[in-house]
Amino acid sequence: MSAGQGLVVGVDVGGTFTDLFVLDEKGGSARVVKVPSTRGEEARGFMTGVARVADGASDISTIVHGTTVGTNALLERKVARTGIITSAGFRDVLEMRRRDRPQTWGLRGNYAPVVPRDLRLEVDERVLADGTVHTPVNLVQVETAARALLDQGCEAVCVFFINAYANPANEALAVAKVREVWPNGNVTAATEVLPEIREFERCSTAVLNAVLQPVVGSYLNRLESDLQGQGFPGELLIVQSNGGVMSRETACHLPIRTALSGPAAGVIACAAIARAAGFSNVVTGDMGGTSFDVSLIADGEASLAAQTAIDFGMVVRAPMIQIETIGAGGGSIASVDTGGLLQVGPESAGSNPGPACYGRGNTRPTVTDANVLLGRIAADRPLGGGLLDAMDVDLAGSAITEHVAQPLGLDKYAAAEAILMVANAKMAGAIRLVSIERGHDPRKFAYMPFGGGGALHVCAMMNEVGAAHGIVPRFPGVTSALGCVMADMRHDSVQTLNVALDALDEKELLSRVEELANACQARLDSAGVVFEGVRESIELDMLYVGQSHTVQVAVDRSSLDRAGIAAAFDRAYRAAFGRSLSGIPVRIINLRYARIGQRPRFDLAVLAPTCLDMPAALGTQSVYHAGRWHDAVRYARLDLPVGAQVDGPAILEQADTTIWIEPGFAGSVDVLGNLLVSRTQPRR
Repeated sequence: MSAGQGLVVGVDVGGTFTDLFVLDEKGGSARVVKVPSTRGEEARGFMTGVARVADGASDISTIVHGTTVGTNALLERKVARTGIITSAGFRDVLEMRRRDRPQTWGLRGNYAPVVPRDLRLEVDERVLADGTVHTPVNLVQVETAARALLDQGCEAVCVFFINAYANPANEALAVAKVREVWPNGNVTAATEVLPEIREFERCSTAVLNAVLQPVVGSYLNRLESDLQGQGFPGELLIVQSNGGVMSRETACHLPIRTALSGPAAGVIACAAIARAAGFSNVVTGDMGGTSFDVSLIADGEASLAAQTAIDFGMVVRAPMIQIETIGAGGGSIASVDTGGLLQVGPESAGSNPGPACYGRGNTRPTVTDANVLLGRIAADRPLGGGLLDAMDVDLAGSAITEHVAQPLGLDKYAAAEAILMVANAKMAGAIRLVSIERGHDPRKFAYMPFGGGGALHVCAMMNEVGAAHGIVPRFPGVTSALGCVMADMRHDSVQTLNVALDALDEKELLSRVEELANACQARLDSAGVVFEGVRESIELDMLYVGQSHTVQVAVDRSSLDRAGIAAAFDRAYRAAFGRSLSGIPVRIINLRYARIGQRPRFDLAVLAPTCLDMPAALGTQSVYHAGRWHDAVRYARLDLPVGAQVDGPAILEQADTTIWIEPGFAGSVDVLGNLLVSRTQPRR
């Protein structure tokens, strides 16, 4: 097989497993590969997986990678030593934030900025809010500050000047001077990352980009080098947090855009699968080994947020798919706290040593141990298609007995069910956070689990939130890797306007849109990827004068005049708040532009079952559910033909996951191989 034969590989590196989805475009087939991840050495799992895809990397034409390297580095504070050069009087913007605090109540709250104060240096310069240069930048001070940061061991630097969004002249001169003396390319200009009003958000986003440049850059460059060493001739593309993909070079320059890369790819895949299955409103739940990531898809489109926080004080202002994350994965550890309450997560056993049933030295119980003890995962079934020959149900039982059952005065089976009840309640809370708290009724949404552990809890989640339908994708455990293959290439830009609608210069607005379009198109062109088409998205951040929070208003290029913008704002405001306000002037704060290069469409029919007859059952398995044992029939899920229906209690097994259909539920296979889960008895 040659590169020209079109082998496209999506790679998602998670905390426990590295998943690969392999699409043979010429042969019209697909398959999945799973290998263990190695925390801190993510490239090892990546290359191990690539080696199992084909005889060599030369057989692959395109690799699309969703990565959590940047996210993990920020959460664990394992980032590069970085300095900041800023305007005189503004070295503490990063620390003051918005005068918020980690805990709402209490007299104390600790917060350590990602860059300590002694590495935040000031220079003389000042630009006023209207863009007027009040004080030209002192380039001698800039060079002195840069050399001082180098002497203190900094690997990266961020230049952040106040009001530079209104006029970047001073900041541009300073960045040019720093780049003259800095020994590597890890120099971030805040206006190159986020030319937007609000100093803390701009500072935080730019600084986080700077601290990630050496980490993400070295990881991606090492991958590129290893792939080229194995003869890889194609393109290495990286998934962005907004659900699009970008070139490796762009990812190295703007690593902050990879902050939620892996989970975003899964949501993109779920949106496409749900639309094809006839469901436009879906809540997704990605349950891996470490976390549970939830997102909402309304009217067939994933919800984008303009801003998120990776952790307290780590604010990222960039378009990204709205995802809520909690520590409730298959490896989440269960324990009884000093108050006698059962807790599940956020600490995880990960893949090494993994749950107690893996037999690798961990003696504390996890969610996976509870599922194994209760019979929902067959202990003698190879895990992840052969990653683990068998699991030890006795070790799982011992861990649950010692750490949960005895402290709570329960037998081990009741304790295992209690672990799952707590985990399910936490996951349901995350679902309510993205639905009810944002004005959506989860009962009107289908629930779509993915990740290695999500399908074990599909019926429990439907009961918890009242969803009428469940959709289990064909390959739940590698859905994020599938999303890598499906995602389009996308580049976003933002520019602050801060102008009253009545005073808007329509020609100037069109000119700015054209500038952003050209800049984004240049990034698309630089990736060397062939697109089937290109489309654009234009949005304005708008508000009524006197308000502090904006509404995102989508506008077509043909409607970029005062009347068209006013009508679009009225519609957006009514949709958000149920009414509009009269007699109050309207203001445009920011212009947002996205350009999307549409990659060849992924034909979901590739995933459809080819078998025609109902397979024989693999046997029965005793499963403990709702306080008693049930005989659950077992099937090989991928052998089920279109139209097959399986009534619960039942267990459907495949290499990348296990599906548990509870009593009172049934699953049917649709034309694309999805399992559609519904109730056969009233909700309990």
